[in-house]
Amino acid sequence: MDKKTAAYLCTGCGIGDALDVDAMGKVATKECKAALFRKHAALCSEEGVQLIRDDIEKEGVNTVLVAACSPRAMFRVFEFEGCITDRINLREQVVWSHPAGHEDTQALAEDQLRMGAARTRKSELPERFTPEQELSKDILVVGGGVAGLTAALEAARAGYKAVLVEKESSLGGFQKDVQGMATMPYKGVVPNEIGRLVGAVEDHKGIKVYTGATVEHIAGGPGLFDVAIKHNGSVAEHRIGAVVLAAGWVPYDPAKLPKVLGYGASPRVITNVAFEKLATSGKISRPKDGKPVRNAAFLQCAGQRDPQHLPYCSSACCTTALKQALQLKQQDREANVYIVYKELRTPGQAEDLFRKAQQEGIVFIRCQAPEVIVRKGRVSVEAHDELLGDKVVIDELDLVVLATGMVPATAMGKVDAALEPKEGECPKVADDAIVPADILNLRYRQGPELPGLKYGFPDSHFVCFPYESRRTGIYAAGCVRRPMGIAAAIEDATGAAMKAISAVELTSRGMAVHPRVGDTSYPEFFMQRCTQCKRCTEECPFGAINEDEKSNPILQATRCRRCGVCMGACPERIISFKNYSIGIIGEMIKSIDVPDETEEKPRILVFACENDAYPALDMLGLQRRTYNAWLRVIPMRCIGSLNLVFIADALSKGIDGVMLLGCKHGDNYECHFVKGSELANTRLSKIKETLDRLSLESDRVKFESVSITDYDRLSTLLDVFAARIQEIGPNPYKT
Repeated sequence: MDKKTAAYLCTGCGIGDALDVDAMGKVATKECKAALFRKHAALCSEEGVQLIRDDIEKEGVNTVLVAACSPRAMFRVFEFEGCITDRINLREQVVWSHPAGHEDTQALAEDQLRMGAARTRKSELPERFTPEQELSKDILVVGGGVAGLTAALEAARAGYKAVLVEKESSLGGFQKDVQGMATMPYKGVVPNEIGRLVGAVEDHKGIKVYTGATVEHIAGGPGLFDVAIKHNGSVAEHRIGAVVLAAGWVPYDPAKLPKVLGYGASPRVITNVAFEKLATSGKISRPKDGKPVRNAAFLQCAGQRDPQHLPYCSSACCTTALKQALQLKQQDREANVYIVYKELRTPGQAEDLFRKAQQEGIVFIRCQAPEVIVRKGRVSVEAHDELLGDKVVIDELDLVVLATGMVPATAMGKVDAALEPKEGECPKVADDAIVPADILNLRYRQGPELPGLKYGFPDSHFVCFPYESRRTGIYAAGCVRRPMGIAAAIEDATGAAMKAISAVELTSRGMAVHPRVGDTSYPEFFMQRCTQCKRCTEECPFGAINEDEKSNPILQATRCRRCGVCMGACPERIISFKNYSIGIIGEMIKSIDVPDETEEKPRILVFACENDAYPALDMLGLQRRTYNAWLRVIPMRCIGSLNLVFIADALSKGIDGVMLLGCKHGDNYECHFVKGSELANTRLSKIKETLDRLSLESDRVKFESVSITDYDRLSTLLDVFAARIQEIGPNPYKT
């Protein structure tokens, strides 16, 4: 379209006092070719916004430059339908973080304006993805336990049709075989109410239930998932909008436990799962001979929080042990019941259950390494009581209950031989490993199941991105996501159902889901230059790109999260977005005014991830923390979208140094796009070799991991890098 650009400068928040507004106007009209330049004391006010709207309506403006506060502030205020809009950060990253009235501050502001104008000059309005097929808003739930039942019911109550698939012949999961429950408000053992939840699901007209069924395959993407369900010898097909994976857990194999815990040495040594089977019989008695249980010991963390078995805590075991101990006391108030623990974890209201157990006379012994002794049919436990500082022997035990942990169902498939745990090792899988667990059976080029984190949990990131998986539109809930109890599973399933609903609604409007919620752009491929190198398909963190029989990339648009990692991966630079591309970033780099070497004012280009690094830079401004004014910042959707040509463009322009600010990567990554930061760091290691060959110091290019909370050290990082660039000297390619 023919563009008519107008630039608007806010003079509020100290911007007008710190900058030469007239000089900014000249840059806007003469260099940036803006047809209009207007200033206002508060652009975000009704009057300021109306000024822009009037120009759009009366002057035919369709390209808007808003030079004011950070684009992270007043986000909805400066949205103008049908217009290309660019937010130029003069407040947080110029006047609040650099000295007012200084020539370097003015130069920084003018460059920010030039870069914004360059971005809009090359940008086009995104076109929303409109699939040829009809989009579905139905929710598929895989798993019929507490989490799966809750997710299906919550989705149906919200007005969405749900399809529930359970592999067992009846609903209820593990919980259906449990006699009593310990859940909110945790005042004691209460009757199992799973039947009520099952009944609500079976009676709801908006839920289609398949029992004794499995998912044969899932193809497509959000709104367009084609699901085949094997059921009673036939296959049912459904078009699905989003998927909730609630496949649950399996107990850790007790045969792998250390011999000192006594499993297998006596039938009286059982697991917490086996105890539930005893309890459902109506009376808890000794295995084999059926005699009454007068003395029992519960041993916590059996193989858990142990690097050789399960390195993590299974969360619900302490509460379960309290419940089971109380069940024994309810059966026989004279029974001697002991709980041997490392640390008893009953946070929140569950603490009331702990107090209830104390009141009932249950004895608690803190010991890090108890030992089960089996001699001539007699079972005892030896423990060093840390609180008493003495050895305790619990003799003549009728029952020893080992608290084994939860293993996600997604980790129970056939693992590649290279990942098979050796004897004595914990059953973890490598980060990103695809374990064929026969649950979802995805028809993705990237593998049939969700990628797993450590120990096989398929969640993207426990803290930052709950429920999100690395496959768009598929959300994990319940114990397949992380170990948890009943109350947490209900809450978890509700959250996952809300995520699934959000996904189908956004997809139906052609918008991206988390984290670029509402983004209508998507990658386009200039296939004439494609070399079928497969970099885009292999590096996409979300499996959004498949391949045809000739290895040409095929975009599944509704899977795409618009991170641009594929754009950064492509060596031929054939992937772009209408408002974010190689050409747009290149134009921004070219627009920077680079002083010659005689002025002794280096220019440093910072590529900052918009999810953590850019907000951290804003935080510096909010805290009025200053840093070097030689830096020019270009926000990136993800640092993984950075193509190496950007660095080449910057150095050929005469930029003296380039810094990449990305999220933390590794096991405890914080990257919103999972692998972007790690990929950028890997690519950077390759360009350093090129710099050395060109006789350019490799120190001119640097990568730093920055969290949003790292603003307190960020100013130092920036200043140290600027000092190093000054020490190295001017870029020899500077003209």
